[in-house]
Parts: sequence; C-alpha cells; structure tokens
Amino acid sequence: MIKKLAANKLFGGQQLQYQHQSKVLACTMRFSVYLPPQAQLSPVPVLYWLSGLTCNEQNFVFKAGAQQYAAQYGVAIVCPDTSPRGDHVADDPQGSWDFGLGAGFYVDATQSPWLENYQMYSYVTAELPELMAEHFPIDASRSSISGHSMGGHGALIAALKQPAQYRCVSAFAPIVSPSTCAWGEKALGGYLGGNRADWQAYDACALVGQASHHLPVLVDQGTADEFLVQQLQTERLVEVSTAANYSMNIRFQEGYDHSYFFIASFIAEHIAFHAKFLST
Repeated sequence: MIKKLAANKLFGGQQLQYQHQSKVLACTMRFSVYLPPQAQLSPVPVLYWLSGLTCNEQNFVFKAGAQQYAAQYGVAIVCPDTSPRGDHVADDPQGSWDFGLGAGFYVDATQSPWLENYQMYSYVTAELPELMAEHFPIDASRSSISGHSMGGHGALIAALKQPAQYRCVSAFAPIVSPSTCAWGEKALGGYLGGNRADWQAYDACALVGQASHHLPVLVDQGTADEFLVQQLQTERLVEVSTAANYSMNIRFQEGYDHSYFFIASFIAEHIAFHAKFLST
C-alpha cells in the first residue's frame, strides 16, 4: 500500500512523492519518482538515485535539475530516502549528522540496535524496485543506478554486488573506500561491528577485484572538493580498477566542489550516459 503525498507536472511528466510501510526497514518510508511523459504510453526504463549524508528523497528532486533530461530521454528517476525514519528508529546517541538518521550508508546492519531498521541495501536493491514494478509503468529489466557521496558509494556497491540487475552505474564524488575513511569507519563499525573483514562486502574498492561482470561506469569528482583527500579518496578507485582491468570513466573536474552546483553542472551528461545503456 502506497500513499501519494505530492504531484507536480514537470516537463510534460509528473514529479511525485509517496510514502509506504517498508517491511524491510520496519518503518514508514518516503520516496520520490519522476515519470517522464513517455510513461503515459508504455513502461519506461528507470534510474535509481541514492543521495548523500543528511539528505532525503527530495534533495535531488529540487536541486539537480535532472527532470528535463529524464523527459528528453524517457527515463524515470526514483529517489529513496537515505535512512529509515521514525520516533522508534535508532539514531546516533551523539546526534551527529554522519551516522544514524539520514546516514544509512546503504548497508544491511548486523549490530544492535541498528539491526531492526537499518537494512538499506536490501531496501534499495530489492524492496523498492519490487514496489516500483508493482505500482508504476516501469520496465524493471532496464534499470541503472547513480548517486552522490554516500549515495555514490551505495550506487557503486549495488552495481558491483548485483551487476545483473543494472545496465550501468554512475556517481558524483563517491565514497569509494569506506573501510579507510573516517565517515566509513564510523558507519561500518557501527552497523556491521568491529570485524573489518565484514566491511569489505560494502567497500567498492574491495569489490572491484571480485567483479565477474564489468558494467559501464562513469564517475565525476571535483578537484576543489573539501572531502576529496580524507573521505572520498577517488584515486584509490582509479588504482584498483586499473589493476583489475575494469574499465571505468573516472573524470576529475577542475575547480568543482562537493555541492549540488557540481551535480547540476554534469547531470545532463550522466542522464545521457544512462539513457544510452537503458535504451534497448
């Protein structure tokens, strides 16, 4: 059962917001979906967008400017929230923005108290796609995934772990090696426990060498990003993909930072990239 919260006509299509009771997360969740005008005639391919720390299902909708390009190419865009929500859902005891609410890190937690609700990997790769296929004119056989920062990490691991589910993957300023940065160490340590070997299942740099199928990959990283060296470590992805002979288009964009100004500057190219592989 889903409930419509908002609907706006946009570039001939519909920007929609819904809520539903998630079985996987054991809470009420919200998601946004843009249906291009082509969806009025037949099912359309779908791009899943995963947002970053502190964001929700609406940030990309209002800031990226993606809908005009989605309408041009006839691609739906689905934006889930970044964590479970609700008064009963555990949060960082210190109230920090980089863990707990708004910071689910797209992993399936194994540690208490996070185990009950923080199953974000299963939500974005299984429950949400099933919901979309059931209720919307979506062609589930033509899916791709993208995201920013924490969401870029989520997109990369989803595509690396389940390549048969996606046609391609892209990311803006992704956290490529959460096992070796402060954001990731806090999140993975909290959600998965202290055994670092368990973290490798959600570390893109660790997964690249294990990949049996190589999807098309596009990554954009701003050189003026304040988090580049300590948290994002994009050069690690360059190194491991080269070593694994996994061809990835990793671009360093001069002077761009970590913000949605960066995303908006290159979102047209990313939508075109996805449309190319979703078109057939």
